[in-house]
Amino acid sequence: MSGSISWLHIGDLHMDEADDMVSRDRLARIVDEANTHLRGAIDFAFLPGDNANHATPAQYRAIVETLAGLDFPWRVIPGDHDFEGGDLATYEAAFAKGHRPEVEVVAGHRCIYLDVISAGAGGPDFRLTMHHRNRLLGELARAEAEGQTPLVFMHAYPGDLAADGDEIAQIFADARVAFVDTGHTHYNELLNDGRVVYGATRSTGQIEEDGGRPGFSIVTVHDRVPSWRFKRLGGDWPFVQIVAPADYRMVTRPADPQQVPRPGPVEIVAKVFGRVDGPVTLSAGGRDAVAMEAIPCTSLWRANITLPSGCHELVVATATDRDIVRILVRPIDEVPRRAPPIAPGRDIHAIGAWPEHGIDGTQLGPNKNGMHL
Repeated sequence: MSGSISWLHIGDLHMDEADDMVSRDRLARIVDEANTHLRGAIDFAFLPGDNANHATPAQYRAIVETLAGLDFPWRVIPGDHDFEGGDLATYEAAFAKGHRPEVEVVAGHRCIYLDVISAGAGGPDFRLTMHHRNRLLGELARAEAEGQTPLVFMHAYPGDLAADGDEIAQIFADARVAFVDTGHTHYNELLNDGRVVYGATRSTGQIEEDGGRPGFSIVTVHDRVPSWRFKRLGGDWPFVQIVAPADYRMVTRPADPQQVPRPGPVEIVAKVFGRVDGPVTLSAGGRDAVAMEAIPCTSLWRANITLPSGCHELVVATATDRDIVRILVRPIDEVPRRAPPIAPGRDIHAIGAWPEHGIDGTQLGPNKNGMHL
């Protein structure tokens, strides 16, 4: 078993006095839940841009003061609202450099944080700066040379870039980036363009789906297998996430048995966030549940089951929560074949609704069907 990384994604805050700083209260609740249930189980929290709705010092101060109570590291990148004054000076003054690195290595994963804002003219004129383009290529090469799994964090999908979006997405594909985490959409969504999985978590401050209920997503990459699941604020704990093998909607490397296992014994791995007071069980295809075994010094649980070729529904459950995925099992001569990528990094590759993981498939947001904020 190789490396595993998990992070907490806190969607676009849009901190603003106009709505009585509603994001500050929601952020404080996220901080409280994270400190209570996620300490030791995640590596950092991520803010994907559009942090302050009008890029004012007071709005940034509310964010920084609230995050001061978080018991683990947090990382931030800019969005178009952080550029409202025509530069990122206020944003950079508010957030210490330690919270906005360009790259860091965490648990064998090279995390690359991109600025797609400051090269543009403001608003959704997203462009990669020449510095970040060169840095991206260099860091992806280092990840390959050092046997690390590359991860990318940016405000919007490559398909939303005003220039070179297809080229950037192809660079991600060629470098075998395991996951690209984004904001901007205001709705929960996953894309799989056949090479790379992209995730977007809905806004914290401007919520148009799910009756306006706030929450956060947890992303895990385990043995290069990405997993994503959304959790509403205030729900029960613990929280379950199946992290291997890959759900069929998340498969990008079908020849990899970590993504599409071979018939026979298959190891199922789940991560359970929060205190576990009872058994963690696994059931496959409606068969009787079996107990999973805790992996010492981690939040991971595992069990081995024998599966024939086919598509199998897996359920990992605790007393109060469960996660559901469907995995493909194929012999090596029957693994799915991949065609050349078409329109990489664009939302035509959205996987659609996945209610068990918090995806409604609504695309309600400012860049689609919503309020055009």
